[in-house]
Amino acid sequence: MAIYLTQESKVLVQGMTGAEGMKHTRRMLQAGTNVVGGVNPRKAGRTVDFDDRAVPVFGSVREGIEATGADVTVVFVPPAFAKAAVIEAADAGIGLAVVITEGIPVHDAVAFHAYARARGTRIIGPNCPGLITPGQSNAGIIPADITKPGRIGLVSKSGTLTYQLMYELRDIGFSTCVGIGGDPVIGTTHIDCLAAFQDDPDTDLIVLIGEIGGDAEERAAAYVRDHVTKPVVAYIAGFTAPEGKTMGHAGAIVSGSSGTAQAKKEALEAAGVAVGSTPTETARLVLARLDSER
Repeated sequence: MAIYLTQESKVLVQGMTGAEGMKHTRRMLQAGTNVVGGVNPRKAGRTVDFDDRAVPVFGSVREGIEATGADVTVVFVPPAFAKAAVIEAADAGIGLAVVITEGIPVHDAVAFHAYARARGTRIIGPNCPGLITPGQSNAGIIPADITKPGRIGLVSKSGTLTYQLMYELRDIGFSTCVGIGGDPVIGTTHIDCLAAFQDDPDTDLIVLIGEIGGDAEERAAAYVRDHVTKPVVAYIAGFTAPEGKTMGHAGAIVSGSSGTAQAKKEALEAAGVAVGSTPTETARLVLARLDSER
């Protein structure tokens, strides 16, 4: 079991023939992902060779779905074209769109999120590393060789911290790791992933990584308190961030006491979540909690 992405997932790559699309499509294939096609209307009908695998290029997402039964798309298109790419995927009926692109204007993100939601398409991102179910499938840019299959679920705003916790806990392994992105408007939230991991019989513990800015982590804490029975361990980035500064992600903006790392830590701890002061301490908390559950 896993959430959102399994070995049965059939993946299209919008922007596969670009430099980043080519590089990461090769890495996804090496991880065992069932990449069934790319999308580029200017190169439709061609195939692209990736080592021992020839991947066809379709003129549209709809053509790709009709030919292959694809249910996931990974978007590697420039920011100016991302809105049109997501709308095209939603119109075609794709189930999951993983939007890797960073620098998408907020008004474009608002528009395509609303459009996709109305058509039943789940979006992960934008400005995210994607998601991986180790040993089964990898949709995005997460390194596949830093962990193994296991029973920890991970949801994170930060790509880099996603990789670090995956590596720190590599001997335990993960059911699914989801990088939701740190932009002000994202399609899949901490709460969405908490709910999915709570329902996943093969996830025993959940790791939540947040950061300063907004109130997503406080809302996640309230959800954990009311709905999650599995143990949750968290890390919040930004305790040393200067007040009033935007740190890294566009969503990491602190105003007064709202959105501070301390406020998020206190909300999570009040909900029974163990919060580490560093990623390494967070990993130790996970190991201790797993030991106590045995």
